[in-house]
Amino acid sequence: MNKNDIINLLPYQNPFLFVDGIDEISEEEIKGHYTFKSDEMFYKGHFKDNPITPGVILTECMAQIGLVCLGIYLMKDELDDSKNPQIALTSHQMDFYLPVLPNEKVTVISEKKVFRFNKLKCNVKMINEKEELVARGKISGMIQIPV
Repeated sequence: MNKNDIINLLPYQNPFLFVDGIDEISEEEIKGHYTFKSDEMFYKGHFKDNPITPGVILTECMAQIGLVCLGIYLMKDELDDSKNPQIALTSHQMDFYLPVLPNEKVTVISEKKVFRFNKLKCNVKMINEKEELVARGKISGMIQIPV
């Protein structure tokens, strides 16, 4: 399974796909990126005359790259073209340090802590292009493959 195969198996599409690419992936970690485009719908109201990416969207980006993409890779032997995985976020705890502005590229780095019985727990962090820490935390989810 290659990096594009993983992205194609994601259960998201625009305007709710927050993965532009996967830079590195292994059984233990993943590194991927996304650029928040200036015309994203949430910038119209968050905040008036000062658009900033909402924390919930940053969390979603970290979940899509750091949990879902890694989970698909870890379950690659059980997947085929007819079986799209179903993913449910089960818990997360995030700390935010810097804002993400329109047209800003971020990189998500996720390290697997536990993967057992289709439940994946990871430590994730997001950095900006200056390699400054934007956010970090813990995230967990369940991955199901339809029979």
